[in-house]
Amino acid sequence: MAGPNPIPVAILAGGLGTRLMEETMTRPKPMVEIGGRPILWHIMKHYHGYGFNHFAVAAGYKQEWIKRYFRDYYQLSRNLTIRVADGQVEAHGEQCEDWTVHVIDTGQDTNTGGRLSRLRPWLENGTFLLTYGDAVCTVDLHALMAFHRLHGRLVTMTAVRPPARFGGLFFSSEGDPIVQEFQEKPRLGEGWINGGFMVLEPRVLDYLSGDDCVFEAESLRRLAEEGQLAAYRHDQFWQSMDTLRDLRHLEQLWAA
Repeated sequence: MAGPNPIPVAILAGGLGTRLMEETMTRPKPMVEIGGRPILWHIMKHYHGYGFNHFAVAAGYKQEWIKRYFRDYYQLSRNLTIRVADGQVEAHGEQCEDWTVHVIDTGQDTNTGGRLSRLRPWLENGTFLLTYGDAVCTVDLHALMAFHRLHGRLVTMTAVRPPARFGGLFFSSEGDPIVQEFQEKPRLGEGWINGGFMVLEPRVLDYLSGDDCVFEAESLRRLAEEGQLAAYRHDQFWQSMDTLRDLRHLEQLWAA
């Protein structure tokens, strides 16, 4: 693991998660567990592995779950000795991660740009990182940072090619009924999409127009038009957790 890095990581974690309603009726999507840990924890562990340990979490829907989790994390992650007579608690055993986590209630109905805008006090002093609270990947964050600095744009996003939902059939020619190759869930060719895991300069905060601002549809589109959006291509593992099917797939990967 790399040494501590003061660059903050913003995580958008306030949406309703309606496509995963089986799990999000009672808790926010970032708190849905994979292998007994919230996907939010898995995301933060990835950043922690590269030395990033300052987080600003833009909470919203059922934000109390996220606050309680980190409030109690120190004790619940360790062994406890409890003196029942006076209620004194001593935690011992393996040390917890050295994280500083700001959990900010950015409102239940706020759009992504509005959530990011509400994190301004924690992000406006320099370069920061940004991702979503529902996707994991293996992107090399040091290489991503180097790419961002090399190209000098206001935003660098990680471009990914997610697996297709269904197996792909490949024919030798149009109209040929004989399958030449079959691939289970092939990558989507040149179908690059925004995978999150972004690097941003604080000037991006000036592109946000308020709670109704949709960061992807408004701010990123404008930045692209101005030539200020770069993409770091990541052709390895990336997986979002949008549906129950995705959750089960991630659970299988973790178990394996």
